Amino acid sequence: MLGRLNHVAIAVPDLAAAAAVYRDTLGARVTAPQALPEHGVTVVFIDVGNTKIELLEPLGDASPITAFLAKNPSGGMHHVCYEVADILAARDSLKAAGARVLGDGQPRIGAHGKPVLFLHPKDFQGTLVELEQS
Repeated sequence: MLGRLNHVAIAVPDLAAAAAVYRDTLGARVTAPQALPEHGVTVVFIDVGNTKIELLEPLGDASPITAFLAKNPSGGMHHVCYEVADILAARDSLKAAGARVLGDGQPRIGAHGKPVLFLHPKDFQGTLVELEQS
C-alpha cells in the first residue's frame, strides 16, 4: 500500500526564521511560502533529493499547529507523509483494519494539489501519518 516517503513535516513558530536556517546554514533550496487556509497552515518545502522537509507555521488561531506549538514551543516533528496509489482504496483498507482516519474521512487537497488524509497517531506508534495520492 505505502509508496515512497513524500515528506517529513516540522512545525515551527516562525516560518521565515526556520526557512532561513535551512537556506543559509544548510544551503537548501526553499520554496516560497504557501498559505493553506483549509488546513490552517502556511508551508514551505525543502527538497533534499529523495524526499522533502515541510516546515509548517500556524495560519490563524484555529490552526491545529497552534496547539502543537503550545506543547512544543520550539517546534518539532509534526507528521510523516507517505504516498499511496489510490487514497480511497488505502482509506478503506486502513479503516477495515481498525485504523482511524481523522476528520470526516474524506480526502482534502493538500499542498501539492493532490488528495490527502491524516491517520490518528495513536494507531501508528504516536506518529501522525499523512497519506497523499501519488
